Amino acid sequence: MAKGRELKGRIKSVENTRKITRTMEMVATSKMKRAQERVTATRPFATILSEVISSLYSADLAERFPLLRQPATVRRTAVIVLTSNRGLAGGFNSNIIKEARNLIARLGTDNVDVELHVVGRKGLGYFRYVGRKVESSRTDIGDRPTVDDASTLVDALMDRFASGALDAVYVVSAKFRSALSTPPHTEQILPVTPPDRKGPAPDYLLFPSAEAILTELLPAYVRNSVYRALVENEAGFQGAQRTAMKNATDNATDILNVLRRNYNRARQANITQEISEIVGGAAALE
Repeated sequence: MAKGRELKGRIKSVENTRKITRTMEMVATSKMKRAQERVTATRPFATILSEVISSLYSADLAERFPLLRQPATVRRTAVIVLTSNRGLAGGFNSNIIKEARNLIARLGTDNVDVELHVVGRKGLGYFRYVGRKVESSRTDIGDRPTVDDASTLVDALMDRFASGALDAVYVVSAKFRSALSTPPHTEQILPVTPPDRKGPAPDYLLFPSAEAILTELLPAYVRNSVYRALVENEAGFQGAQRTAMKNATDNATDILNVLRRNYNRARQANITQEISEIVGGAAALE
């Protein structure tokens, strides 16, 4: 019955593993719902900001605001890479890192100097492993990112862009479309490029002036872009972890079915052998 005891031990081990993956799936589902609510809440504000900036934008105003400066030649850029602190989420982090590597390689072919700013232990660990210099890193942003987190990430880069030390700033993160779709995404947040105006321009009565409004709105727009990326990245991570843990739970169930079937077969074979031995012993006595 040694094989039966071995199978029983494996069944117990897989059952314990399944309990863990099922619990992690439930936790990720709960966190994903909260993160999805934050994603939904941030999008209308971003849309309104875009519409207002697009309506106020003009070539004359663009020359007065450093954040609207369109450099003739891009020589130095900053890339913010958002990853997670934890794994067990399938290809979530590796897809973001691959997107960042492709962006860095593309900029490199144009002789652009790229400085790297990494959020999350997974991204930081990878770039340190490959020997890539990381200008700054953050591993303290939790599963509920705030506007202050976004400000601390991008404010210094905004100042450097305004002074001409940087020519562009990119954010690489996951784009949350649904629980099953979180593709990597690259967004250029500086210089600010207002979206194309659709339809006739709204007739605004501005107070104070357009200059004063843009002075406040442009930094808020950049911070909001980073905040949205943080929120969508977290929702994408929770969705990817939920999917990974669900697949692990389903696989554990399939393995359990096979192990239990093999255990029952081994047990049945052992019982059959014992009956045969008893019958054989009784026949010998006769």
